[in-house]
Amino acid sequence: MRNSVIVFVAVLTALAAFAPAAAAGGGMADVAQEEPTCEFPFEGEDATGETVTVDEEPESVVALQPSDAQVMHEIGAEDKLSGMPVGEYTDYLEPDEELDITEDDGVTPVTEEIIDRDPDVVLAAAALEGDDVIDQLRDAGLDVYVFPTEESLDGVAENVRLTGEIVGECDGAEDALEEFEERLETIESTVEDEDHPLAYYEMGDGFTAGEGTFQDEIITTAGVENLGAEAGIEGWAEISDEVVVEEDPEWIIYGESWGDEPPVSEAAMGTTAYQDEQFVAVDDQFMSQPGPLVVEAIEEIVAEVHPEAYAEATDEAEDDAADETDDADDEADADDTAADDADDANDAAEDDDSIPGFGVPAVVAALVAVLAVLARRR
Repeated sequence: MRNSVIVFVAVLTALAAFAPAAAAGGGMADVAQEEPTCEFPFEGEDATGETVTVDEEPESVVALQPSDAQVMHEIGAEDKLSGMPVGEYTDYLEPDEELDITEDDGVTPVTEEIIDRDPDVVLAAAALEGDDVIDQLRDAGLDVYVFPTEESLDGVAENVRLTGEIVGECDGAEDALEEFEERLETIESTVEDEDHPLAYYEMGDGFTAGEGTFQDEIITTAGVENLGAEAGIEGWAEISDEVVVEEDPEWIIYGESWGDEPPVSEAAMGTTAYQDEQFVAVDDQFMSQPGPLVVEAIEEIVAEVHPEAYAEATDEAEDDAADETDDADDEADADDTAADDADDANDAAEDDDSIPGFGVPAVVAALVAVLAVLARRR
């Protein structure tokens, strides 16, 4: 589209040169679409009720939690990170060891480490809301933005948008959100006509996720019913063996770090899901961190529970991608043709000075030709 606009403007410029009166007779619409931009100072109220102000685009950012670091990477702002957790929870991001601001557990922030790095802004997931570390960082004069506890995929998307605005990477955030939404739309269309079997999400030690958690929405978006929510559990809590056995789930979802089998109780081994070995092992980090990569966990569940529908959707997505590539090639060819027509018209107008007034109709004809090409493409 941008190349088409350049060609169009080039022809109009040539027309103005040869027939200024004709060009001035009508106004040209503003065809450029203004892209979203980040504006500073940024000012927003965070989950603690604090109004956080970031005066200029940050050059140095500390991500206190793994999910904060994930979002920074997904929006293309990883080069701004001057500190983040480094360990098993962020290994998939392949961070530099020098960025580590945590204790040996790879998740607990060390206040002194963060203060010494003197970041322009600190991002903190809700897991640290109310923690002393937030107050200590603020007392040291650092700007800390605490995100709310995420209860839905919409909340995850909102975190991505906010992060982009805070750190000055709105274009990257826009791209990440567009991909996130496109993949979710594909998943939803894949499972909408499928049966939604009951699934038990075992987090370990009998804990599961119920209503008001983004894991609940991960599970239901993947085309299965969440036993935790069906049993009336809210948030993250223990679920009794009696309830699990009585509900008798068809599938068990669990973090792949537990191994080949889910860490369920002996009683739960009597369920249909366990007896039929209908297990879905998902990436622990994608399932537990409220970032755009939660879509990876959703796709893992869909691929196991609805394999045929997932395979069909994947094939269609590949075909659509190939068609888009072909369309892009056709647009590039059309742009080249239009540009050649404009150049030929300019050359003809310059070469025919011996015929008074010849330049205007020649360039007008070129304009008509270009518009015809663009019209065919629409």
